[in-house]
Amino acid sequence: MSLTDYLVIALFVFISLVIFVPVILFIYWYIKDDRQKQHSILRNFPVIGKVRYFAENVGPELRQYLFNNDTEGKPFSRKEYQDVVKAGKYKERLIGFGSIRNFDEEGFYIRNTLFPKLVDEMKVDNTRKINTRVYKVDGDNLFSRKEHSEEKLADPYYLRDEDAVVLGEKSCRQPFRVKGLVGQSAMSYGSLGEKAITALSKGLGLAGGTWMNTGEGGLSQYHLAGTPDIIMQIGPDMFGVRKANGEFSWEEFKKKSEIPEVKAFELKLAQGAKTRGGHVEGQKVTEEIASIRLVEVGKTINSPNRFYEFDNVPSMFDFIEELRSVGGKPVGMKIVVGDLDALENMISYMKESGKGPDFITVDGGEGGTGATYQELADSVGLPIQSALTVVDEMLREYGVRDRVKIIASGKLITPDKIAIALAMGADLVNIARGFMISVGCIMAGVCHTNHCPAGVATTDKKLQDGLIVEEKHYRVCNYVISLREGIYNLAAAAGIDNPTQFERKHIVHKDKFGRVSPIEDILHAAKRAQLQKEN
Repeated sequence: MSLTDYLVIALFVFISLVIFVPVILFIYWYIKDDRQKQHSILRNFPVIGKVRYFAENVGPELRQYLFNNDTEGKPFSRKEYQDVVKAGKYKERLIGFGSIRNFDEEGFYIRNTLFPKLVDEMKVDNTRKINTRVYKVDGDNLFSRKEHSEEKLADPYYLRDEDAVVLGEKSCRQPFRVKGLVGQSAMSYGSLGEKAITALSKGLGLAGGTWMNTGEGGLSQYHLAGTPDIIMQIGPDMFGVRKANGEFSWEEFKKKSEIPEVKAFELKLAQGAKTRGGHVEGQKVTEEIASIRLVEVGKTINSPNRFYEFDNVPSMFDFIEELRSVGGKPVGMKIVVGDLDALENMISYMKESGKGPDFITVDGGEGGTGATYQELADSVGLPIQSALTVVDEMLREYGVRDRVKIIASGKLITPDKIAIALAMGADLVNIARGFMISVGCIMAGVCHTNHCPAGVATTDKKLQDGLIVEEKHYRVCNYVISLREGIYNLAAAAGIDNPTQFERKHIVHKDKFGRVSPIEDILHAAKRAQLQKEN
């Protein structure tokens, strides 16, 4: 056959594939959809109905990247996501032209002074520089982006020694001194993979002045990889400090308390997104995770929603006192504010007994999680800005505020949100999802499936291949020190020389009608309403 004949045959085959294959597939799908009994749409509209399910499936991605504007997305908007990415990758927070915040909506604002503090008037410790790496953009075109990584000596923005926040200063043998106001909130190994935990550990260790909370999943070698200061969380299932039968082990607790990096312990009573025990799918429970937690390999973990060791405030405080005595280190508790009467009873007993935690972590109802139920995440527990002022005010009313530090948690991922939380009464701030974004999280919302495409919230080795610890840990470091620098900028604007001096007077609330109210007025109005209700 000639070349022409071969071309004719090839053309015929190509046309056949283009025409007949789609027709055959159409007929196959039509018959299959028409006969299935599961989906009414596909049964009534065979093949065409698939378009609806396809659009529904890709809808979240289309909204995230194309249809939502920069301030609409939940739980974090595109702007908030980019703020974290820029701080971690470029150590950059500069913007041009103006804010895209909707100033017509109600919200909190920081009150600036007419005469802000000069840079050389700020009480900051920048004597030890941090050797990190940042990205520089070489070119940013429509279809290409060129950038390179380079070393950078960065200021750490530590608090001075005299301004450091101290947990357990007067109550334990080994108090925990913190020279930075921002740390990593509880994230367990198992919920996050070993590469994410390692990158976080090394980044926080490099930044210094901060801390890493282990989450309730126990202390792993990956938490210790960067030798950061660690707050070890103890949940109701006692992972890492329990016997094989699930009972609390004082022997295991003492071993953990002797680890130099472990600076404090935290009893987890509740978490903002799940006022229940933890949940880990069986496919995430590898042999290594099982050995750390002392559970069965491959078996789904549903922890109890409270401790078996205590069921009231006196017995809980006795347990805290014994932990502090045996371990010699600060002991705190993590709560979600809901029942105000129960909260007041606890704080009243603190005054009456002289006992209590060294710190209280207040997690807002908007907090995140690796896995929880919709009804708990959406409707249980007060948001952080409401909860924080309640806890701070009650502690002050009962005269025990000086005995306990408050750590605030709940979507506080940028310097302005952190500064507002500090002014509302927080001494320190916890962040979880901001740190996840700094190591590559794209907010896919599949943390509970073990299929995280960024290799962050997964133990799948193949998916974790995309997360390069040696690169990501610099982003974690840059994110932390960028936050601290931003908080100092806001402190200067408010006329104070370091961010530990933020008070309620430094913020106001503007309602949707433009009316401005100091926090004190809001608190007093709430008290008057309560008294009227009681009378």
